[in-house]
Amino acid sequence: MTTANQGTRVLVLNSGSSSVKYQLLDMTDASRLAVGLVERIGEQTSRLKHTPLATGGASREQNGPIADHAAALKVVATELAADGLGLDSPELAAIGHRVVHGGLKFSAPTVITDEVLAEIERLVPVAPLHNPANITGIRTAQALRPDLPQVAVFDTAFHTTMPESAARYAIDVATADEHRIRRYGFHGTSHAYVSRETAKLLGKAPEDVNVIVLHLGNGASASAVRGGRCVDTSMGLTPLEGLVMGTRSGDIDPAVTFHLVRNAGMSVDDVDALLNKKSGLVGLCGDNDMREIRRRCDEGDEKAQLAFDIYIHRLKKYIGAYYAVLGKVDAIAFTAGVGENAAPVREAAVTGLEELGLAVDGELNAVRSESPRLISPEYARVAVAVVPTDEELEIAQQTYALVTPALNS
Repeated sequence: MTTANQGTRVLVLNSGSSSVKYQLLDMTDASRLAVGLVERIGEQTSRLKHTPLATGGASREQNGPIADHAAALKVVATELAADGLGLDSPELAAIGHRVVHGGLKFSAPTVITDEVLAEIERLVPVAPLHNPANITGIRTAQALRPDLPQVAVFDTAFHTTMPESAARYAIDVATADEHRIRRYGFHGTSHAYVSRETAKLLGKAPEDVNVIVLHLGNGASASAVRGGRCVDTSMGLTPLEGLVMGTRSGDIDPAVTFHLVRNAGMSVDDVDALLNKKSGLVGLCGDNDMREIRRRCDEGDEKAQLAFDIYIHRLKKYIGAYYAVLGKVDAIAFTAGVGENAAPVREAAVTGLEELGLAVDGELNAVRSESPRLISPEYARVAVAVVPTDEELEIAQQTYALVTPALNS
């Protein structure tokens, strides 16, 4: 579906349970006109930080209660208007929304209709922490600009190309189908963007490159991308599966849940909180900030060192597994907060994998840069890259392409 619109701006909204991140971009050159964050919505200590990049002005902050998402977006609209970038501007072509879970139905960016919104609501049971907040942001934006195209860009969409052999769990098929139990994957906008940028870095087309993307932030996921299409990813029905993360356990024997319920007197909600909020790095050593963990490692802290070793061990397992899935690998790309900034993680992840053609150049790896770059030596058979992710730009590009007929002709 497309709609005629002469505007070139896209507002990207990422609505969390108590926050709204936003960016306003001009798609003529992909420049950012304004960025901001509203956090602690619903509390007395709500905070908005708004940076008007178009005018080069200083960041502005507001502190004080913001009751709900509707109030938050109204404050955002006021801040944008103060910079001459109001939501009523004819230059605004669309609003793009990050939606975490699109199930199997949505494999591409989608103009939001009542039917689309109803389907996003039907997926709440498999994304109870994320989809409700996304829905709230959509409804609020629709109320502010009912005439404007609103587009949903789904975290799961990039992973819908996984074959059934990768997406299915080995459980009763009828039960799985009835309750929509399968591996969906997340961080899809990041994996899509980074895999394409990695191909560009190699001077090749995405369809000619096989890439293992490692999105390492507080939430972390890996993907195997063959010729621009995802064929496997580490997260599953929910973002809990896969790599060791900041507060999530990643892969674990499902029977651990039964054991804790039966023998530790824990409720299902208790186990849910344990695995999602009290596990991973924070569960192992009390910290989920990789910078602090590395500082502690350097000081000889055994708990921090063990947490780091477990984190790297799981990461290596996925690199090896996805190497096997792809058969041939052209590049491994590190991205997101840890992947882009933690040189020791990158080095440790490929150390010992020289027989797979992987190596890191120490000097290149130590360089700090916001640009995509190779950190492998020239002799390495497989390129190792650091590619800063840009999920907001990916959402804006997908949104603009959908609503602009000239880009679809």
